[in-house]
Amino acid sequence: MRDANVDGKFRNMSACSSTTSYSTKLFLFMVPLVLISAFVFVNIGPKTPTSFLTSLSTTSHLPPSPPLPPAPAPAPSPLPPEILPSLPATSLSTKVESIQDDYNRTIQMNLINVTTTSSNVTSTASLEPKKRRVLSNLEKIEFELQKARASIKAASMDDPVDDPDYVPLGPMYWNAKVFHRSYLEMEKQFKIYVYKEGEPPLFHDGPCKSIYSMEGSFIYEMETDTRFRTNNPDKAHAFYLPFSVVKMVRFVYERNSRDFSPIRNTVRDYINLVGDKYPYWNRSIGADHFILSCHDWGPEASFSHPHLGHNSIRALCNANTSERFKPRKDVSIPEINLRTGSLTGLVGGPSPSSRPILAFFAGGVHGPVRPVLLEHWENKDNDIRVHKYLPRGTSYSDMMRNSKFCICPSGYEVASPRIVEALYSGCVPVLINSGYVPPFSDVLNWKSFSVIVSVEDIPNLKTILTAISPRQYLRMYRRVLKVRRHFEVNSPAKRFDVFHMILHSIWVRRLNVRIREV
Repeated sequence: MRDANVDGKFRNMSACSSTTSYSTKLFLFMVPLVLISAFVFVNIGPKTPTSFLTSLSTTSHLPPSPPLPPAPAPAPSPLPPEILPSLPATSLSTKVESIQDDYNRTIQMNLINVTTTSSNVTSTASLEPKKRRVLSNLEKIEFELQKARASIKAASMDDPVDDPDYVPLGPMYWNAKVFHRSYLEMEKQFKIYVYKEGEPPLFHDGPCKSIYSMEGSFIYEMETDTRFRTNNPDKAHAFYLPFSVVKMVRFVYERNSRDFSPIRNTVRDYINLVGDKYPYWNRSIGADHFILSCHDWGPEASFSHPHLGHNSIRALCNANTSERFKPRKDVSIPEINLRTGSLTGLVGGPSPSSRPILAFFAGGVHGPVRPVLLEHWENKDNDIRVHKYLPRGTSYSDMMRNSKFCICPSGYEVASPRIVEALYSGCVPVLINSGYVPPFSDVLNWKSFSVIVSVEDIPNLKTILTAISPRQYLRMYRRVLKVRRHFEVNSPAKRFDVFHMILHSIWVRRLNVRIREV
């Protein structure tokens, strides 16, 4: 009996062993088969995420996880807006896609499409990295100007910059620190291209020993300058049209003919010449070009070409707002009468205590203002010395040096060389005019070192001047001595002199920066 039980047990064990052996073989056979199937599926199975997700979604038993939170908004740029280029409006659209994770769960993804919209073009930006676009010459120039604008605007919050030659300070300036920073930026990068077309005497030439001497002086400095002038027009920030209206009046205009067309045709033909030969005039319609003229007919000559008068920067002595002078676009420059071509003997004068005359004027009767002045004050007061003609043996320059105030009325035109002559002599100028924009008035506060009197107040002139206390007069006198460096003519030019102040006025208009408003 025992043997039978033992035999049965062994038979059962054999059956279990046989079953185990069969399962093991089946497992070993299935593992490679599963691995091979997985390999084939991954490498030659469906490639698109959609088909892949579709095939797996039928076998998923776990509920889908909640969607991921949307990407945070981009942080604001640390750069000031002045440096960033102008960008069109940008909109973001989100597209929801699903992918499968390692645990067979469906995960929703937010794919962001960046759509840039301009006035007439809509494009979708790819999220893939792109090569940096090479900037054109014009874009490089505009980027340089953007950096200069940002630096100038930051100057109002910065400490004053040391300068070995001169640091502008005091109430003579609307904003001394901004002016100084702007001047330094000009020295660092301002480049001007002078057109080579044209022959003297109408072009590349001008008077240097007359009341119109600024035309010749400026042309000469630009022709010989190596710091601001560039021979590569692609690197220029501004373009100079080097013609002289004074020379045109002398050599083109027929005297007493009253026919302005020869001058008008000369200017128009020159603009058409450079416009046809170069792309720069047509590119900006003349907005980055400038002229300079001290002749009374300068404003009229500038409108020989409509774009020259309306778009270009006009540096004019005759800065009369009633004759279409625009202070935001145009430049008022001083009228300087250099009889010998230099400043020898023109600059300097005694101290205030050695100036016994209260106010002085001597000059011809022309224009609407001077007849009124002579009517009320000619030879009528020992303190207000007003003369049509000086007494024999009396020196005009000595009279200015012996006077506290020098009266500077307009003549036929609003500009007068007496303003600069007064500054050279240390005499506080008294401006009497209508519609005149004083030179460099975007930088200089003329009310701090001059007296501005309306034509209607000419009868009250002595009352106005005697109301200025001795202390206030001394302050004005000291300011005159400081600002006159900006009106001095030097050859070669020196920093902060009249040549550089004219360039700076053109520079800030090319930048489109208002020194007074920064």
